[in-house]
Amino acid sequence: MSVSRYMGLCLHDPADGYYATRPDLGAEGDFLTAPLISQIFGELLGLWAAEIWSSLGRPRPFRLVELGPGHGVMMTDVLRAAKVATGFLDACEVWLVELSEPLRRRQAATMCGSCAPRWADSLRDIPADAPMIVLANEFLDCLPIDQAVRSATGWRERRVTLDAGGSLAFGMGAELQRRPPIDRAPLGAVAEWSDSLEDLGRAVGALIARCGGAALFIDYGRAEAGVGDTLQAVRRHRKEGALASPGEADLTAHVDFPSFMAAARAAGGLAPPVRTQRALLCALGAEIRALALARSRPDRADLIGRQLDRLISPEQMGHLFKAAVIHSKGVAVPGFET
Repeated sequence: MSVSRYMGLCLHDPADGYYATRPDLGAEGDFLTAPLISQIFGELLGLWAAEIWSSLGRPRPFRLVELGPGHGVMMTDVLRAAKVATGFLDACEVWLVELSEPLRRRQAATMCGSCAPRWADSLRDIPADAPMIVLANEFLDCLPIDQAVRSATGWRERRVTLDAGGSLAFGMGAELQRRPPIDRAPLGAVAEWSDSLEDLGRAVGALIARCGGAALFIDYGRAEAGVGDTLQAVRRHRKEGALASPGEADLTAHVDFPSFMAAARAAGGLAPPVRTQRALLCALGAEIRALALARSRPDRADLIGRQLDRLISPEQMGHLFKAAVIHSKGVAVPGFET
């Protein structure tokens, strides 16, 4: 089968897929995301959303959407921070795009007392008759990818098959009809692409252009085209082979931001250059917020400093993670000013 088919089954099979049966985030789970590292992350995105709402003319109603909301921690922090904008909470409808029933239950419990969310299986299921502000952290990396290997005769598709002993293994398929957009690559190089990623880029670009608003995506990936095998599995905070534990580990790949943004632009969205997570968070005031938290809780100052360092240090998440925005005409986008 194709790599994308394998990823889709491992993550979303209704009986045995990872997100359908056993997603476990946080220090005691399989992986840790930025909102679980520090409240600063979600709070800054909440203030960002409030600024977008103001730039849109403070519409009533508007839809605040999160793709892949995990445990619901980020949206809780977003709403707590955004309420400083008078009227924001009264005007917004909160939508969570989530397929996993276990995660939906966790989100409902986490957000008890916040704006009552509504759930959707996909972005297309949300009514497109009001402005949209879309947030997504570590969502794109879970979209299925395909891979090809450079051979002496061209690019051949990489596929998941069985070896002589009946174990999962990577094999070589037919030569590709579509050529990866890589001008030069050595023999054995791996190229990746994602039809799902480009489809989402087109959908978001068209939606934002039609309804007005902005969509912010933060994820690990590359800002320029390149080659390399980035498919990985993570379980209990440790990387393992992508074929080692199908359905029991989180499968991800580095996001091809150039392809994603090109698809969004082609569909009518405006998309300025991608920034690093460090550049965005610092522009939004991460260091100032950390200082304020440390002053209010001196007993936690060291911890707050370590949390901030993990979010913005170039050696931690600061440079590997990128931030990309898609917006409509006339919207001022904080953190992406030229």
